Amino acid sequence: MDSQQLLNVSNNLLLSGFILLLIAIVPLGLSVKSNRTLFGKLGIVITYAAFILQLGYFITRWVAVKHAPVSNMFEFVTFFGIMLIGGFILIYHMYKQVIVGLFVIPISLIIIGYGSAFSSEVSPLVPSLISNWLTIHVITVAISSAILSISFATGIMYLLKVLDVTKKSISTRSLEFVLYCLVVVIGFVGASTVFSFAMEPVTIAYKDVQGNESTVIYEMYPLVVNENHDQVGLLTISNKIDAAKLNSIAWAFIVGTVLYIVIRLITRRSISMILKPLTKRVNANLMDEISYRAVVIGFPLFALGGLLFAMIWAQIAWGRFWGWDPKEVWALITFLFYAAMLHLRLSKSWEGEKTAWMTIIGFGIIIFNQVFVNLVIAGLHSYA
Repeated sequence: MDSQQLLNVSNNLLLSGFILLLIAIVPLGLSVKSNRTLFGKLGIVITYAAFILQLGYFITRWVAVKHAPVSNMFEFVTFFGIMLIGGFILIYHMYKQVIVGLFVIPISLIIIGYGSAFSSEVSPLVPSLISNWLTIHVITVAISSAILSISFATGIMYLLKVLDVTKKSISTRSLEFVLYCLVVVIGFVGASTVFSFAMEPVTIAYKDVQGNESTVIYEMYPLVVNENHDQVGLLTISNKIDAAKLNSIAWAFIVGTVLYIVIRLITRRSISMILKPLTKRVNANLMDEISYRAVVIGFPLFALGGLLFAMIWAQIAWGRFWGWDPKEVWALITFLFYAAMLHLRLSKSWEGEKTAWMTIIGFGIIIFNQVFVNLVIAGLHSYA
């Protein structure tokens, strides 16, 4: 098969895996209500099948593009979502907790759906990416970030179990805000899908930071724009910020907020109240233990991939080990945060609810680093 045929096969495998994960949610959900183990086992089997198909996507795309398919936002975010499923399978083998999959799989689907909003077109690698360290560094970061993100899911489960979500408090409002943010990501996926069918891309001419004439293509209706000659957009911002990508984030919050309000109006309950019954059989102490174990596994991997391997690659690509690029800074912040988390747990006995909140904050830092820094803040990693 030629490269295009392989890419078609790869895309079909990814879609098939996505559909299987959607199906797996049903038996996993039924296992929460039923005393029979059949539903749980069926859900795990379907999850395994989906993961195998996703690995098939990754391998066939690798063969088609002739390099590790983690060089742009579509490829990296998709691989991150796939490895989240891999992380769940690892944790399942350790603890046999089917219920964890009921929370991890939807998060993985949201992440993969988010990745699908970016272009999947194959383009030549920029010079700094033509290196074996692309494979080593980026794949290690994705795997470690996915394992760390398992603790986010179990942290949410812990809080849903121990908090009285019917009462208004700082904790319950904060938990609801976290769930709202997940709805915002769903809003982004929905908005990008609708605009891809309903609107032709808009090309806007503007001057970049260096004052050179340039153009940018908007896939969504331009609300936020850089200073331009066409006088379009509702909000004009500095050319130091990528307005097109910030525009996508604006639409995500708009659509996500509308979706959140609709859910509240239809159910007349908060999302945390909707999800609370799913944790009826959850062992809170065990979820706390899984959160800790996920960080123990993911943290050293991130230290290797996000810092050590990254510095080696930076020396090869740019002639220096460290340059305070925004991506480098936030990788260091991520490392220091999880180091502090482990220190506080081991020396100050920060367990239970404190650990749960720290895993949520840690996941927020990971997403900020992998998404917002890539999309909005200009730097050497902006190509990603």
